[in-house]
Amino acid sequence: MTERLASGTGGPPPGAVSGDRIARLGEALASFATGVTLVMVADGRDDIGTTVSAFCPVSWSPPLVLVSLIADSYPAEVLGRVGRFAVTVLGAGQRALAGRFAVAGRPGARVLLEGTPHARGEVAGALIPDGGLAALECEVTQRLPAGDHLLVIASVLNVPYVADSGEPLVRFAGRYPALR
Repeated sequence: MTERLASGTGGPPPGAVSGDRIARLGEALASFATGVTLVMVADGRDDIGTTVSAFCPVSWSPPLVLVSLIADSYPAEVLGRVGRFAVTVLGAGQRALAGRFAVAGRPGARVLLEGTPHARGEVAGALIPDGGLAALECEVTQRLPAGDHLLVIASVLNVPYVADSGEPLVRFAGRYPALR
């Protein structure tokens, strides 16, 4: 965001950031390596899924996690009205699966999971692919608009599985590099 300054004002208004100061923000944020997850929701009509790298634990007691979604996206719209969802922490071998759920205009989750073993979560009712590092079933406790995103804070209700071993799928600089 760039603002024009009136002559003689000396700087942007309090809280404003000039365009040249944030021009490299995308590069800076891409330099932060993050794990990759799939967020899945069953909304009664269809199964919705999206790749999310903005996921983090919030609290152990009570057990809370946070998911950040693009505010005007269909998954955010659905999570705006549906109270439960599942998160699968993806393993390094699930790069193609992450890619399928990241494409704009993608079909429903059942179509994208064809050929991938999966189950429906017993608590959230959302689809959970096998082969991840862990899966969580969650219930929304708060929805917080934050700029162009929606932050969803949720209680963890169930942990369907945790893998005994495996390498995480990591996103860094717009890619999924191997950890070595």
